[in-house]
Amino acid sequence: MWRTIVRQATADDLELLEAIENEADALFATVFSTVGSRPAPSDAQPPQRSGFILVANDNLGSDPIGFAHVLKMLGSSHLEQLSVRPSAAHRGHWRALVEAVKSESRLRGCKRVTLRMFADVPWNAPFNLSCDYTEHGPDPDFLRDLLAAEQQRGLGCGRRIQINFDLADELPR
Repeated sequence: MWRTIVRQATADDLELLEAIENEADALFATVFSTVGSRPAPSDAQPPQRSGFILVANDNLGSDPIGFAHVLKMLGSSHLEQLSVRPSAAHRGHWRALVEAVKSESRLRGCKRVTLRMFADVPWNAPFNLSCDYTEHGPDPDFLRDLLAAEQQRGLGCGRRIQINFDLADELPR
């Protein structure tokens, strides 16, 4: 049985997140044409908006194998990026990060967590929906602006949807 340790990211972790994101994003090449796609940003900077980054490890003191980058917005958290190294897939790290995002968001006074995802990616939508998220239209203004930015950037690699998890519907774990 695999054990996942989730914690707040440190400055030392930030440099490793680019490689994790690029490895995870490479899986999309099996589903979409990735011609013209860009690698993850190489600047190891903390989020410019208020929010947080959580990392997942297999063992205390080991390098991160996954991360969740979350933005805070008007009573909600937006799960901007969730990536796990493909070599660490199917060990529960993704689910542990999702649950940690929900817990941390609740502690920060958020009422829901939102995310935008590719609806037709075989491992993406079914997994996220199994975490009790529900599909919603893009709201509030930040998410409508995000949708417009996605369309402007040509992020047309498939149908994208917004899903929400209402934190008020669940007791803290």
